[in-house]
Amino acid sequence: MSVSQNEKAKNFRALHAGPKVFIIPNPWDAGSARILASLGFQALATTSAGFAFSLGRRDGQVTREEALEHCRTIAEATDLPVAADLENCFGDDAKIVAETIRLAGSTGIVGGSVEDAASDGRIYERSHAVERVAAAVSAARALPFPFTLTARAENFLHGRTDLDDTIQRLQAFAAAGADVLYAPGLTSLDAIRTLCTAVAPWPVNVLSGMKGANFPVAELEAAGARRISLGGALARVALGALMSAGSEMKEKGTFTFVDAAAPSAEVNGIMTDRSREAGKRGND
Repeated sequence: MSVSQNEKAKNFRALHAGPKVFIIPNPWDAGSARILASLGFQALATTSAGFAFSLGRRDGQVTREEALEHCRTIAEATDLPVAADLENCFGDDAKIVAETIRLAGSTGIVGGSVEDAASDGRIYERSHAVERVAAAVSAARALPFPFTLTARAENFLHGRTDLDDTIQRLQAFAAAGADVLYAPGLTSLDAIRTLCTAVAPWPVNVLSGMKGANFPVAELEAAGARRISLGGALARVALGALMSAGSEMKEKGTFTFVDAAAPSAEVNGIMTDRSREAGKRGND
């Protein structure tokens, strides 16, 4: 029997309550979601970049309708709770933010994020950013399950390395009702520790998978992180392996890359047997 959305939501909330940090890896399709679930992770998160790459597009060039359908695909792929990268909720206006959260809640996910940057990279004025988070919180609380809302301060991803402003924004987002706080792009343990201390006891998501900031889990936990995500890093690792294999074939005429390939039997064992699923649905 599959796990209900309400059960997934409660399980996800419990992960944030501790006592230990947890990794929430980012699959980019149903197959990668199944593989990560088979490895024993306890929750998954979508990646806007990884999904966009799978469509042959740049990050930020996915429509809300496409993103929501992708949320549904990932949520249905496993019994794990899934949180969604909802970017800036696909609009500047707080009403659009609320509508996006409401629609996302119907896809099977149990959490999602709202960013304080526009699609063109502009950082919203703090008051408007807080208004948007408050709208997201209101929409999340109206859902029939405990949706975990993550509020993101995007300063460091857009070249504004102002830690004080970032902390003040996150504190304001917490006061507006956000459940988890996130400032992607921090590249030092000291900055992560300072931020986590300043917003305690709110759980903080830390982005790993960046060159020069791949700190071990134990060090991130000691700095105060509660959750670790990787954004599009896993998708880029997979694409990097594909690019390397393609280059070897084209430039050397060799195929040594297959030695590192996952065995077909192992992958098949992880993936869905559609005939069995169809039979199960027929017996329900």
